[in-house]
Parts: sequence; structure tokens; C-alpha cells
Amino acid sequence: MITLEVSLGERAYPIYIGQGLLSRPGLLRAHVPGQRALIVTNEVVAPLYLQTVQQSLGDVRVDTLILPDGEHTKTLDTLSLIYDKLLQERHERSTTLIALGGGVTGDITGFAAASYQRGVNFIQVPTTLLSQVDSSVGGKTGVNHPLGKNMIGAFYQPRCVLADTGVLQSLPERELKAGLAEVIKYGLIDNLPFFEWLESHIDALVARDQPLLAEAVRISCVDKARIVAADEREGGVRALLNLGHTFGHAIENAMGYGTWLHGEAVAAGMVMAADLSARLGWITPSEAKRAKALLVRAGLPVVPPAGVSVEDFLRLMAFDKKVQGGKIRFILMRSLGKAVIESGIDAALLEQTLEAGEHLCEI
Repeated sequence: MITLEVSLGERAYPIYIGQGLLSRPGLLRAHVPGQRALIVTNEVVAPLYLQTVQQSLGDVRVDTLILPDGEHTKTLDTLSLIYDKLLQERHERSTTLIALGGGVTGDITGFAAASYQRGVNFIQVPTTLLSQVDSSVGGKTGVNHPLGKNMIGAFYQPRCVLADTGVLQSLPERELKAGLAEVIKYGLIDNLPFFEWLESHIDALVARDQPLLAEAVRISCVDKARIVAADEREGGVRALLNLGHTFGHAIENAMGYGTWLHGEAVAAGMVMAADLSARLGWITPSEAKRAKALLVRAGLPVVPPAGVSVEDFLRLMAFDKKVQGGKIRFILMRSLGKAVIESGIDAALLEQTLEAGEHLCEI
């Protein structure tokens, strides 16, 4: 087991990474300060891991709530189901909410924890690659709105993150590849050696090499923890973690939440960001193609859906959380491994990227 720390003063917490952690005696129990807990999971994960997590909590009185699966369920209506369960079972402020599942489960459960009785204990037990390397770390919680993704939420840090890399062996192939998009993101934004490591090992990662997957999770969490510790509430450098997300969120919204997985939309969004960076002259065409090639090898989509028009992109990106003063802020690249935050991008160049389709990064 590897233990990392997210250094946030009194809100600091550990990230545990390793195989078989769900059933390790006492590990999860040590972070439940009271005698009651509610495990929130979904219909896919529950048959696989719910009983194991319940047993690991020992003498804690545990209630469970099994939600439907999918990004389309990340709504205020689903959030209310958690509140209903907490109130029906008379959970008090001393309770602990445990999110057992992927990013959707973690985001909704975390927001419920942040707001129930003005804040209760919260633990992340991520079961997808994407949630282990990204959404479970850093305290972003929330739900989607029809006009924008993650527009309703709160920053609320968990007491710990328990990433059992053994569960990745049961992950559907599409979900695994979607998680690799967020892994590749860390290499592109500020870790060129990691990007080069991924170029050497991407085929083995797709094939679920257990030690290499664990190492990819570790490096990703180290990078995420460092950035979150420097900028917890995304006032500056943390926004770099959104490389590809401005374009990607627009794709998710336009297609209907859940049609494209989050990681798939981010992958296409990162290719669009690389293309725009090259058109601006910030990276070379060969660097843009290199970024795109790694995403292709990971089995990810690198072309946005044909049905999303330039007007659709511009309209939906205007609702992005990174908009400031009416201007869309883009996360782009000055080189591979060096991302920057930019606004006021030349409209003609942006339109070229939005129109490029299958010819992205062929400048």
C-alpha cells in the first residue's frame, strides 16, 4: 500500500493506493469517527463490492443506498434521494457518508455530505480509473444542470480516499480507456517525463498490467494532490487540471449526459486544445500530433461528434465555470508538459479548431 497526503492544513487527508484495500481490516474504519455511516453506491458497483465495504466497517451501524448508474443521474433529483435516506434513517451530524463508485457517485455523495446538516464526514472509495486519478481527489463535489456540467456544487474535502487498484480489473474496457484520458492529461499539463513514460507503457496499461496501472494512479494522484494543495479552490493553477474540459463539457452537454463518457469527451477536448495551441503558434504541429497519437493508442475518441456545430460549442462553452468577465478561459499548451490559462483567444482561430473535425492537429 502507498500512502500519499493532500496537504491542506487542518483539512489534510491521506490517499491510500494499493490492491485489496477494500477488505483490509480497520483501514476504512479508522476514518469513521462515529458509529453510523451511509454507503452510497450504484446498481453496477453494489453487487461487486458493497458487502466487502460493509464488512470492513466492523462495529459501525451501516445503512446503504443504491442509486441508478450513469452521468444522466447526476442531478438534483438524485441528490434528494440521499437526503431522503439520511432523514428517514435519522442520521445525525456525527454520521459519515461513504461514496463507493465512480465519479458520479463521488460527486453527488460529496455534495450531500457538504450540505446535510451543514456538513458531515465524507469518505471517497473510487472504483473507476477516472475517479481514482481525478475526481475523488481535491474536494470538488456537485451535480449537473441542463445548461451546464457541475454548475451546482461545493468544495468539500473527504477524510480519506481509498483507491483499491484491484477493482480496475473488473472495469469495462470503455471505462478503463476513459480513465486513461485523465491520466494522459497530467502528462500534458505539467509532467513531460510522465507523458513520455505513458508513451512507453500505454499498450500495457490498456491491457491492465496491474503494477503499471498502480504506478499510473500513484503519479496522477501525486500531481493532483500537489496542485490542489497549492490552489484548493481553483483561483489559479488548479484550473490547469481542466485541460480539454471546456470543449469536453460542451460535447457532453450537446450529446446528452452519459452518451459520451466524461473521459471520452475530455480526450477529444484535449485534441481540440492541442489543435488550437498549434494554430496560435504555441506548440509545433508535430507536438500536437504527438499528443493526439497517444490518445489514439489509448483507444480514445479524438474527433468531436459531427452533430455539434460551431454555434453549439460557442453557446455551451459560454456556460463553462471558467468564464470570467464574459470571456471563455481556455487551458492550452505552450509546449508538451506546460499548460497555461488563456482568455481572449482569436475568434477566427478558435472557429478553425471547431470546424476541423477529423483533421484536428493536421495544421
